[in-house]
Amino acid sequence: MSSPQIRVEGLAPDAGRLLASGGGFVQALGLVVDLVSRTRVEGHLDAGPAHHQLYGMVHGGVLAAIVETLASMGAVANVAERGMQAVGVANQTDFIRAHRTGRLDAVATPIHAGRTQQLWEVVITRAEDEKLVARGQVRLQVVQADQLGR
Repeated sequence: MSSPQIRVEGLAPDAGRLLASGGGFVQALGLVVDLVSRTRVEGHLDAGPAHHQLYGMVHGGVLAAIVETLASMGAVANVAERGMQAVGVANQTDFIRAHRTGRLDAVATPIHAGRTQQLWEVVITRAEDEKLVARGQVRLQVVQADQLGR
């Protein structure tokens, strides 16, 4: 579900919109991308019963997927101008506080954006009180686009 109000900064508009669409999984998750740039990606999720695990809380996999998605988008945006891609090789997500329903805001920023590897941090907070729900980091490998899927 991409938002019609996506802000794209420092990228060709078509590239930013393509990244922000996220593909089928992101749309099924209900994640909305609000900003895409080389150094920051912002998104939000209106969490509800479709995101719950057995005990009625947002499933940790949903939170880890948000972390992976926004970090990957940022890393790809960071290297796209060089004709490169970035693929996740490690995702470490900490679940800080339970969340049931309502908007979650997420912000991804690079810790390190090197020539061959990147490390991005993603912070997920409750919109209502800005309390931390989850925090994660993703390590990504920078590769030639024609190496993907091998």
